[in-house]
Amino acid sequence: MNLVPDSKMTSSRLPTDANAAFSAAAAIGTLTVNLDAIVANWRKLEKTALPAECAGVVKADAYGCGARPVVRALSAAGCKTFFVATLDEARVVRATAPSADLYVLDGLFQNCSDAFAEINCRPVIGDLNELAEWDAFCRRTGWAGGAAIHIDTGMNRLGLTLDEAQALVPRIDSGDHGITLVMSHLACAESLHHPLNARQVAAFREIASQFSGVPASLANSSGIFLGPQYPFEMVRPGAALYGVNPTPEADNPMQPVVELKARIVQIRSIDKGESVGYGATWTARRLTRLAIVSAGYADGYFRAGGSNDGTRGADVIVAGTRCPVAGRISMDLLAVDITDLPNNAVRRGHLATLIGEGITVDELAHHFGTIGYEVLTSLGGRYNRTYKGGPAES
Repeated sequence: MNLVPDSKMTSSRLPTDANAAFSAAAAIGTLTVNLDAIVANWRKLEKTALPAECAGVVKADAYGCGARPVVRALSAAGCKTFFVATLDEARVVRATAPSADLYVLDGLFQNCSDAFAEINCRPVIGDLNELAEWDAFCRRTGWAGGAAIHIDTGMNRLGLTLDEAQALVPRIDSGDHGITLVMSHLACAESLHHPLNARQVAAFREIASQFSGVPASLANSSGIFLGPQYPFEMVRPGAALYGVNPTPEADNPMQPVVELKARIVQIRSIDKGESVGYGATWTARRLTRLAIVSAGYADGYFRAGGSNDGTRGADVIVAGTRCPVAGRISMDLLAVDITDLPNNAVRRGHLATLIGEGITVDELAHHFGTIGYEVLTSLGGRYNRTYKGGPAES
């Protein structure tokens, strides 16, 4: 077959293997997701939360790691319940895990009840108007797929008030109520001794105990580590599955999941006194060699990770050595000071490690002035994505 491009040729017309090879060669770098590490993290969280069921939160495309392969791996490991944020996300998960229990955290959008029934997923209802619309739909259609009730215990975001939840207790007592889960969400679980944790768990325990026979869920990733009073019947880890530290006040108990490498597109030298990047914020203090890396803030490597003459920014691993970012991060490129490397240690086409080899998602988040959740969910679509481990596709 002639693979010379012409005006009508697109990459989608190439043979699958050739197309994949082309994509890898043309990509700015590679994002590798270790599915076995995700499963190991889930098993650790499951063991820590016993006897509670351990669900999996796979919203935002499994925190940027890819919902389909992540759900497939977790399902094979025994995860039976998944949480997403939106109906579109639910459709992806349902296609991958046909028999799983599936909850949509953003609740019941107006006039969307039939879509929930169509893919057999459950809204997490946190408003009485949502509940009225859902009840009307269930009465009209006979749908009995169930829903969760979200009770606000201190987040002040989504959820019924405690008084509104209390008013539902007679419904629970009457049976045939259609409620499959009662849940709330911790606001400060990352802080072990924050007083709001104790207030929330006490309030939730009191109200959940009145939802007789309905499983209860409070703990997110960090909540699992707050103590035995937090798991209830189900825990809902998200970020910890993907390697983010759920215990920021202690060492990370999770395995790292993602490795990010980006392509070096040029090696250049600049004289002492020359500046680098937009704004000329970083000035060479000696004859300096730079590696220009093909990733920037459009790819989830935040502008805040750059450096200036007074402040060191993030590090990048080049030829096995930590090297500092030089100057501001631009949309598509970043510069790395490789002066201390041997002259022949790196050349055009080599890969620099942005996450991995000791640089964690949480470390990068610190330099970016944010949290690991945002780092993961911001990793752009220009990377070639690969997966390690996990079950074989049938």
